[in-house]
Amino acid sequence: GNVMDMAVGIIIGAAFTAIVTSLVGDLINPIIGVVTGGIDFSNLFVNLGDGDYTSLAAARDAGAPVFAYGSFITAVINFLIIAWVVFMLVKMVNRVKEAAAKAEEPAAEALAGPSEIDLLTEIRDALKKK
Repeated sequence: GNVMDMAVGIIIGAAFTAIVTSLVGDLINPIIGVVTGGIDFSNLFVNLGDGDYTSLAAARDAGAPVFAYGSFITAVINFLIIAWVVFMLVKMVNRVKEAAAKAEEPAAEALAGPSEIDLLTEIRDALKKK
């Protein structure tokens, strides 16, 4: 039922999140980095405290307050990819449901047979012939 569908969706969603994270971090961000001159989004940050840090990891290890907008950009890219894929899946499922509903309509009409009026007309015509 619905609980089983939801459980399967959650499990697949968790696995899909790991795939999208890898896609963005390992494939998309490096391409964007090459196009934008070698910018590494995961390392973009503004230090809000004292000190000069060469990487986001170094600033976080030192406990410095940082505004890590590169991580946010990566999260937005992840979200957009996941949202697009979910949208396409829902669209595909809706098309399949519509096709199944259209296929059932003619079958239901064929099984219905002649209407009551058709039967009464046939009986009347048969009685007139006698």
